[in-house]
Amino acid sequence: MAIAFYGKDPINPGNNCPAVFRDPITGDFYFQGETVTDPEIRAMVAENSPILDTESVVRLPARMIEIIMEACRGGLQRTPGDV
Repeated sequence: MAIAFYGKDPINPGNNCPAVFRDPITGDFYFQGETVTDPEIRAMVAENSPILDTESVVRLPARMIEIIMEACRGGLQRTPGDV
């Protein structure tokens, strides 16, 4: 299985995560980002959707909305060297 890379946070120092990926066959999304450890945020998430031991809450900045939307549309994929 190969997942499609859609992009990284364009202003993140170090040119690393967060990043957005999608499986072109299943349509599943993969988000790489900072694991949320703030107990208040985790509690708010858990109120609506319990967090299992096998799950993480990941934060992606709002400035990545265009990258996320492009992945939703299944549009242009990027190579890992692209930002």
